[in-house]
Amino acid sequence: MIDATPEQLRDFIRALPRDEYYAQIEDATSAYQQRSMFNVIDLMAGWKIDLIIRKARPFSVEEFNRRQRVVLHGIPLFVARIEDSVISKLEWAKLAQSRRQIEDVAAILRARGNELDSTYLEKWIRELSLEKEWSEARLAAASE
Repeated sequence: MIDATPEQLRDFIRALPRDEYYAQIEDATSAYQQRSMFNVIDLMAGWKIDLIIRKARPFSVEEFNRRQRVVLHGIPLFVARIEDSVISKLEWAKLAQSRRQIEDVAAILRARGNELDSTYLEKWIRELSLEKEWSEARLAAASE
């Protein structure tokens, strides 16, 4: 997830070496306007990188502000906190009727359930009307 201005998006795409990456300024601009996502493709590896524009709603603002800085293979980057990943997966489950997202949340609950901030989770589950998906994930976690 990124929080960039249209100018920053244009500068970013222009800075990418064209022989190494595929990205379109028009896609980034459209994603900014719609608060959605666009892709950058690594032409050598074939990897597709999804860049999601942060939404303006309260959960997305808080999720973005809570991100944590980590170092992965010597590279510093920001990642979402586990509770925010759970909320996002529950939202995707609701939106796409995706059993896969429910199973992902169930796996998180089995592996790290006792580490989760339940007060934070319950607040956003209630505010985003994700009670059904949360119940399904907890049931799936308990059944394995």
